[in-house]
Formats: sequence, C-alpha cells, structure tokens
Amino acid sequence: MHASLPDANTLITRLAAAIAPSLTPDTLIVGIHTGGAWVAERLHAMLHCGMPLGTLDISFYRDDFSRIGLHPQVKPSNLPFDLEDRTILLVDDVLHTGRTVRAAMNELFDYGRPASIRLAVLVDRGGRELPIRPDFAGLALDVPEHQNINLSRLDDGHLTLSIA
Repeated sequence: MHASLPDANTLITRLAAAIAPSLTPDTLIVGIHTGGAWVAERLHAMLHCGMPLGTLDISFYRDDFSRIGLHPQVKPSNLPFDLEDRTILLVDDVLHTGRTVRAAMNELFDYGRPASIRLAVLVDRGGRELPIRPDFAGLALDVPEHQNINLSRLDDGHLTLSIA
C-alpha cells in the first residue's frame, strides 16, 4: 500500500502545466461527473479557458448499466457549445479500466463529431481493459486491483485523494 498520495491541488497544477502548451483558444474542456468535473473546473480556471466548461454524466452510456442499474446520483450532462469539428479536452479524476472514458466518448459523439479528443486524468492507476491512454496525467502509479483511488471534495471545496 502507498504511504500517501500527493496533494490533489498539486497534481492539478502539474496537469495544468502539462496541458497549457498544447491548449488552443477554442479547446473545449469537458469533465466527467463527478471527480472529473471537479478537476475540470480547476483546470478551466487555471488555464483561463475562454470557452464555457462542459460536464458529462455517463451513467446511461456505461457498458455495465444493465447489470448495476442507475446510480442514484445521476446528474444531467451540460455541453453548452457545439462539438462539431472542435477539439475536446476530456477530463477525469482516475483512469483505471478505460470503460468510463469509452462511455464518455460515446456520449460526446451523440452530441456531434469532434475534430479530436484528448484525455487528461488526475491519476492513471493502470489496470486497463481497453486500449485507452491519457494524453496528460498528473500522476501515474500501479495500484493493486483490490484497492481504489478516491477523489473527495470537502465542504470548503478542497480536493483530497485517498487509497482504499
């Protein structure tokens, strides 16, 4: 087990620095609910993105939806822009199997055909089941299959990472 994880805000700052050189003025930032949306909010502000922030709830796009049913905290997706021929920076908190990202891409394509999609994650924990890799990661580490990395937001808005 890992003694401790770096501070989430430190990782977001690292992620923003990695993304900044390739960000164009018309790049659309889209966060995946819930943790990815929190990270996307911070990146959107740090990168001074002029376009509105988008969010996705991929609940209905998951490939295990028929087995696990609807999550009780489904939130509406909010994409206040046209995706057609646009560059998308898709943001998630933890990349594991790749299935969440696949579901997010399926949903994005239901809204239009982006020119490209780049993936930014706070933590790449390994364990991929699909051929999906991040373009940007705040931290990459191997975590045993039986453990999870969780991003939490405290009442004051502070983000914390933990391994359970």
